[in-house]
Amino acid sequence: MSTKTPRKADILRPIQNTSTKYFALAAVAGLAFALFVLGWLYQLYEGMAVTGLADWGSGGGVTWGVYIGAFIWWVGIAHGGIILSAAVRLLGMERYMPVARLAELLTIAGLSAAGFYILVHMGRPDRMVTSVLGHYHITIHNSPLVWDVTVITAYLVLTATYLSLTLRYDVSRLRDQLPDRFGPIYRFMTIGYTEREDEVIDRMVWWLALAIIIMAPLLLHGGVIPWLFAVIPTMPGWFGAVQGPQFLTIALTSAISGVILLSFAFRWAYDWDHIITDDIFRGLLLWLGFFCLLFLWLQLQQLVTGLFTAPVDVTHAAEGRIHQPLYALAMGLVATALAFIFAQTIRPTLFTKKRAVATGLMVLTGTLIEKILFVVEGFLHPTLDIYGAVPGEYFPSLIEIASLVGTVGMVTLFFLTVAKLFPVVELHAIEHLQEKQAPQEEPVIHDD
Repeated sequence: MSTKTPRKADILRPIQNTSTKYFALAAVAGLAFALFVLGWLYQLYEGMAVTGLADWGSGGGVTWGVYIGAFIWWVGIAHGGIILSAAVRLLGMERYMPVARLAELLTIAGLSAAGFYILVHMGRPDRMVTSVLGHYHITIHNSPLVWDVTVITAYLVLTATYLSLTLRYDVSRLRDQLPDRFGPIYRFMTIGYTEREDEVIDRMVWWLALAIIIMAPLLLHGGVIPWLFAVIPTMPGWFGAVQGPQFLTIALTSAISGVILLSFAFRWAYDWDHIITDDIFRGLLLWLGFFCLLFLWLQLQQLVTGLFTAPVDVTHAAEGRIHQPLYALAMGLVATALAFIFAQTIRPTLFTKKRAVATGLMVLTGTLIEKILFVVEGFLHPTLDIYGAVPGEYFPSLIEIASLVGTVGMVTLFFLTVAKLFPVVELHAIEHLQEKQAPQEEPVIHDD
């Protein structure tokens, strides 16, 4: 463990220093996103047919594919990220304070990527205005899509408010060391700021964290989004009360994995081994293992109830799932990650940061595959299989695959940009670490 004392200069380093590696990464991420945008423009010109998606029951029977599967995945990462940050503040988990803001930023980035998928999958972006916003008072009562848009927008506003309140403290105290070219942004962020509001903001952030913890299982990735699938009885692969908890475990495993990757990247790039310590990685891995275990357990619940004397349509859907090689791959990746976490808990010498990153990548890949299969398989095994004899098989198109790479590039660009504007580690976290490392005053001994 490093013995260096964390300082303000450490969290200012990403803002003040720019290396060639930064520009190289920005170029690669920008190229990935640009290729996706070009593919989207081609889709707008030629129509949704270029994706290979088809009407329900024909051409493979999939009207939703990678777009909706990746949308769920990104929303899960976003919701899990803010839950992690809220738990840190609400439960006093000061150990994870250095990565709390990374989790908050991951929420905004993930929600942005998910929102972009909604626009892409609508075929024509103008429908967001003409069909959703223009007739919101009607569509909110009839369209599950509008429920999705409403919940995601509300969560984005809530998270942005949550993040901006904590940023005011940092910007006000670090303003003299922040670049003048972004002065208008910093002045806007600190309008009306006085030190007397700090105590009030602490209480507000606490209550916002409580609201987030409550909303997540009830309305967000444990509520509205799984309900869009779970309440359709003619889709046995989706139907059932297990979808709420299942979606929530996927959100938390994916978000923790994302925070592990981000933490490693910033620690490596800016020499933050004394801020984002090995202890943080070990703790995140333990939480990841816990939620991986829940994820696999809920998957087992679905398989057992689907394969053991279930109704014919439910059995058919469960057999389709278990015979899918990609499903076995997804479960194998998560199980391997869980096995490593368990092993390194028993034998701590197995732990390395690179292995933690590899574990996170395995979980992210496994949950992405599972969510895409969840969407696709749900369409392929309906109760009323009236188009069963129609030929065709769904396989992701190049545009859909490019969307995955492009949204990862989009999120990368988001973090590269934000890191040049604001500290991605809270000043409060640095102050707390300084207090922990401050030497205890030796008691004064008086001679009698």
